[in-house]
Amino acid sequence: MDWPSFFQSIANGVLIAGLYASVTLGLTLVLGVMGIVNFAHGELVMLGAYSTFWLFTMLGIDPLLSIAITAPLLFLVGIFVYRFTIRPILKDPPLNQLLLTLGLSIFLQNLAMILWKTDSRSVITSYSGMSLHLGMVHVGATRLITFAISVALTAVLIVFLHKMRLGKAMRAVSENNTGSWLVGINVQKTYMLAFGVACALAGVSGSLVSTIMYTYPMVGFKLSLKAFCILILGGLGNISGALLGSLVLGLTESFVGTYVPEGSGWAEGISFFLIIVVLIIKPTGLAGTRRE
Repeated sequence: MDWPSFFQSIANGVLIAGLYASVTLGLTLVLGVMGIVNFAHGELVMLGAYSTFWLFTMLGIDPLLSIAITAPLLFLVGIFVYRFTIRPILKDPPLNQLLLTLGLSIFLQNLAMILWKTDSRSVITSYSGMSLHLGMVHVGATRLITFAISVALTAVLIVFLHKMRLGKAMRAVSENNTGSWLVGINVQKTYMLAFGVACALAGVSGSLVSTIMYTYPMVGFKLSLKAFCILILGGLGNISGALLGSLVLGLTESFVGTYVPEGSGWAEGISFFLIIVVLIIKPTGLAGTRRE
């Protein structure tokens, strides 16, 4: 067996899983707290990536440092989107909510095409070409940094949800919004802040995406497909399940890309195969829970 290729595949899979997890966290938060599937989440990640690109191009701000700008910026965008689009349809049937977020996704895609055309843009920093050699494994510095930030972001979100008062309120609302209202929790405000935090997470993810992928109007759609695959793999609205699903998808893509003939093409579509398998074998997701 070619052990260097084997361990390199594991390393590549784990590193890309970190990025997938960061993209999926905000989507999971909105679904878990509000019960809404936000099809526009990928486009919010795309806006974060474009914001990072322009901050780097026009002001020379390092894409990793620009997180301090893109997160608050996308939080404000999220509050605006919630107030004028999401809030009015909270009590509507799920199909109406789905169509609204899908329409918002298409609108943001076309707005990006109008503003920035369809050209692929990249952020090239002084450390973009650097790599570390860890025994038989070669790890790109940018991917390693991105993975570390994704892990830190996940840890911060978990601590926020379990230790902070607002995070506990979000968990309470996700369990029972009527009961939360009866004990004095402002459910509407909690929804708004949860959506804002999810958009801030999308902004951070966008900054990370811009460092290792091309930025273009459809990049959010591509990442959304992977994020929804991860949600189904792990169980809808389940953060621990999202982490597990990210790892499964990342490793699967990496091994398919390495060992399957013409694997790079197959790796892009493997997420759909995983969705079919999981829905047939374990419809509740790998973590065993699913939001109805």
